[in-house]
Amino acid sequence: MPNDLNRRDFVKNATVAATAATVACGRAEEQPAQRPNILWLISEDTGPELGCYGYPLVHTPNLDRLAAEGVRFTSAFTNAPVCSASRSSFMTGRYCTSIGAHNHRSHRGDGFGLPEGVHVFTKYLRDAGYFTCLPGAKKTDWNFTDSEKPYDSNDWADLKTHQPFFAQYGFGETHRTFKHCPGHPVDPAKVTLPPYYPDHPITRQDWALYLEDINVLDQKIGAVLQKLEDDGLADNTVVFYFGDHGRCHVRDKQFLYDGGIRVPLLIRWPGQVQPGTVDDELVSALDFAPTCLDVAGAPAQKHMQGRVFLGAHKQPEPRYVFATRDRCDETVDRIRCVRDHRYKYLRNFLPDRPYMQPNAYKARQYPVWNLLKELHAAGKLTPEQELFVADHRPPEELFDLRTDPWEVNNLAADPAHQDVLQRMRAALEAWIVDTDDQGRFPESAEAVAAAQEKAR
Repeated sequence: MPNDLNRRDFVKNATVAATAATVACGRAEEQPAQRPNILWLISEDTGPELGCYGYPLVHTPNLDRLAAEGVRFTSAFTNAPVCSASRSSFMTGRYCTSIGAHNHRSHRGDGFGLPEGVHVFTKYLRDAGYFTCLPGAKKTDWNFTDSEKPYDSNDWADLKTHQPFFAQYGFGETHRTFKHCPGHPVDPAKVTLPPYYPDHPITRQDWALYLEDINVLDQKIGAVLQKLEDDGLADNTVVFYFGDHGRCHVRDKQFLYDGGIRVPLLIRWPGQVQPGTVDDELVSALDFAPTCLDVAGAPAQKHMQGRVFLGAHKQPEPRYVFATRDRCDETVDRIRCVRDHRYKYLRNFLPDRPYMQPNAYKARQYPVWNLLKELHAAGKLTPEQELFVADHRPPEELFDLRTDPWEVNNLAADPAHQDVLQRMRAALEAWIVDTDDQGRFPESAEAVAAAQEKAR
């Protein structure tokens, strides 16, 4: 990351257990029962449309309880807006663009490996004496093959007798195709749509179904948390809940607006995190791996590009978070963004192309994708909605998120914001160099052709 960090003083959270500190300084096998277990609950394609974030219409008592028992982060972001690139980042603690894993579902079965010395972070937990498990929906979805075994088991039943453990439980409910939640339906007439989507029955129904799937997701997560309680594991388990990237809507998933990269993040750490805490620090999903290693008392990995954002060794908040978008499915693209608490800057490296380049997946699965095209042809879109169906893009986009949270008023050409533009541009350019952004080099024609053939 760039060295331009926010140096303001920060208040450390409560210290971790003394045994964890002992492990950090000495042998990882000492008093393993006293080290906390770690459980990740990961939902697919989920924005912060939860009750605990103040969102209406949804019924999320289990996630709301998790927030009440721990800390709710309001400014958490993934580093890519699509599953395989995002997961490749947060499972290694390195930007997908730094390890050649930035093109969506690339390097499947071709033997492509991680750089020397880089592994999925569960390897370092296992080295420190942790048992690693992938129960539930066993999705990894990485754009590489690791030379190390990432998990010891796929069976939840193993956790009770194998502690300390790291378990990663996945939920696909909010991934398309959306389905009804009979117990907690959402009335399409009551939903509030972002202004960049047309207020149309198709859009309202699609958004309502997404919210219904959040209700189903909450039920599934509640069942896992209850199982943790029933097995007597809850009191010594740090629970992370987050989305693998933003919500699965047209201008959100696969794009770097906040709808594509902002995610819910809830963490419960009994005895160490004050219940009901709300934290507005910038958090990157890149921070999850180094933070969990620190919680576990495992040695830090200097190659990781995130920070420890929780616990006794919490590091200062960065000034910026960064995210990347490259080829998604068969659609070749390259977008980069940098965000602070107030401003978002995006660089479109292929400005001659439309936002809505041909994409078979979106055409099949997103009803609003085709609706936008139809309403555009009929001249029935508002100016905010017309932005996304334009035949080309501006090279740069700058948004004041305080006054424009939906990111529809581009200030890049505004004379009053040139100082901000230059600052954000410089931060992104430094990041591209510092992190060795491999998106600078086009993907091979053979790889692109294979992706296009697969999409047909």
